[in-house]
Amino acid sequence: MTKPHDRLNDPAATSEAPQETPSHADRRSADAEMARVLGTTPFHMALDSSGAGIAHWKHEPLHDVVEPMTHHVIMAYNGSMQRMERRSGRSVAIGTFRPGVVIIIPEGSSSRWDIPKPVDVVQLYLPHTILERVANEADMAAPGDLLERTAHPDPITSRLLISAADVLEGNAALDALFRQQVTDLLATRLLAAHTGAPAAFQQTVGGLAPKTLLRAIERLRSDSDTDVSLSALASDAGLSRFHFCRAFKESTGLSPHAWLRQHRLEQAMNMLRDTDASVVSVAAALGYASQTAFAAAFRKLTGESPSDWRRRTR
Repeated sequence: MTKPHDRLNDPAATSEAPQETPSHADRRSADAEMARVLGTTPFHMALDSSGAGIAHWKHEPLHDVVEPMTHHVIMAYNGSMQRMERRSGRSVAIGTFRPGVVIIIPEGSSSRWDIPKPVDVVQLYLPHTILERVANEADMAAPGDLLERTAHPDPITSRLLISAADVLEGNAALDALFRQQVTDLLATRLLAAHTGAPAAFQQTVGGLAPKTLLRAIERLRSDSDTDVSLSALASDAGLSRFHFCRAFKESTGLSPHAWLRQHRLEQAMNMLRDTDASVVSVAAALGYASQTAFAAAFRKLTGESPSDWRRRTR
């Protein structure tokens, strides 16, 4: 648990030593600032047109200042336990990095970090506009300021964020849809647990109308270049992204990403069982970047490689 000498989240504490910060236009994006301060390249990174991104970093000990960024940065620690120190003005927070804690750097804030050992961390880069959109779609008041957090216990957010790095499968449509879903889920969680005025969400029930559900499934099933982004699916249904995801899962028992992943698996099984197409051809037909990516995704869902599954079922 964090044990601050001065409360880092206390406005009175952080205001004792005001610092001039660059204007929004002069700040670096989160991915650029992290690359600068960490001095390496990410293990994995995926950035969306919305400005949101997810990155998995493995970096050496850090003793440097993180300068103000254009995004909120939310981190989930994925390494061995270690102590660290974060300084902001005269405020000092000493925390313990361990699985299940989160670190939050609000957009525009700056602090010095001293981390003595190598770090394995997954980061979410979140524009404030996404928090505002999710709050609006969930019929909430405008979001309050995101709080700085240093090794703050939150296993829900941590688990969600780490899963975002683990699920990437090398399939552009599946990966983009998953990132969009998990970004909205994380934004919802942040609004509920990590703002100065925690948000209360109004519970709504009910699935999609049958015709609306059929249109969504037809779009997801399309083998053409049909847009299967969360925004396109929601717009086609006449709903916000927030309400579409909730209603789709209410109707099918699966999120849009999980439904599409299951559909692609069924397509792969049909092609492997009923045709003589090579595994490379199956992978390409289903939109995977490589045979290796397809085989890894197939094994994750079935416990077998595509070749072994084909031999067993024929």
